[in-house]
Amino acid sequence: MLHTAPISAATNRLWLPRTALSSCMRGVMSRNTVGIELTDAQRFNYFPASPLCVINWWFQGSSELLPSGAPTRLDSSIPRTPLSGVMFSGPQTQPCVSWCPGPVHGMMLIFMPDALHQLTGIDVTQTVNRFIDVRGLFPTPWVDLCNAVAAAADDDQRVTLIQDFLEPQWNAARPKQPMQAHRVQDWAHALALRAATSGAGRSLRQVERRIKQWAGQPLRELRGMGRAETAFFEGVAAAEQGQRPNWAAVAESSGYADQSHLCRETRRVTGFAPQELYWRIAQDEGFWSYRLWA
Repeated sequence: MLHTAPISAATNRLWLPRTALSSCMRGVMSRNTVGIELTDAQRFNYFPASPLCVINWWFQGSSELLPSGAPTRLDSSIPRTPLSGVMFSGPQTQPCVSWCPGPVHGMMLIFMPDALHQLTGIDVTQTVNRFIDVRGLFPTPWVDLCNAVAAAADDDQRVTLIQDFLEPQWNAARPKQPMQAHRVQDWAHALALRAATSGAGRSLRQVERRIKQWAGQPLRELRGMGRAETAFFEGVAAAEQGQRPNWAAVAESSGYADQSHLCRETRRVTGFAPQELYWRIAQDEGFWSYRLWA
């Protein structure tokens, strides 16, 4: 296993949303490695499977998306999909890995999928596991926002532009029932409740169809990702207290049948068993996005 020790945390930043936007967007992440020497191994980026939607900006440099399940090594025989400019990524049912061929400065605006559907009318089910140019997907005002963000002077100004644009739109479009968005598990429960009490049809089949339309994935998948996120934060809490996570206890408190169930689902969502995942979060530069949330 390669040791690719994390570089300065100053290269990565996380902005949490204003209170008025907390049920709409999850946050904004940025990464800037311009002027920093990285090895090839440190240029990998690891992301878990997620129900969330993302607008991705590359202000400088680019990324290359590896095929799902491909080994994370530099091999010219493994095809990689180039990503640059401004692109939208829908919910991901499998973990993703990308590689940056050089220095990169980028930003990710992370949405709750039902909020994005409420704001734009985008059919999230058609975006699952896809990266799409924003110009062919979003309404003109959103494309104009993306261009303004790309042209802004710095990342703080970019985040202000984003939230100033979203706040009045969300105030006008938000559903009457509150949407809990701070944790995926809470959000999935709230989404199920809203689906069950919305519209004329309230049968189980109609509720499930409504959830998939809003979130792009069935409720079972959303709850599975919610359990995985809960387990992640349980493990982080233990680590912050200087303790090695007790995975059997984490499994029980996170809603898993047993420790084996936790291990299987953690592998499905992240690609790694729980203990290896925590080792990599601590030691591997490519897990910078996990460290931001931790």
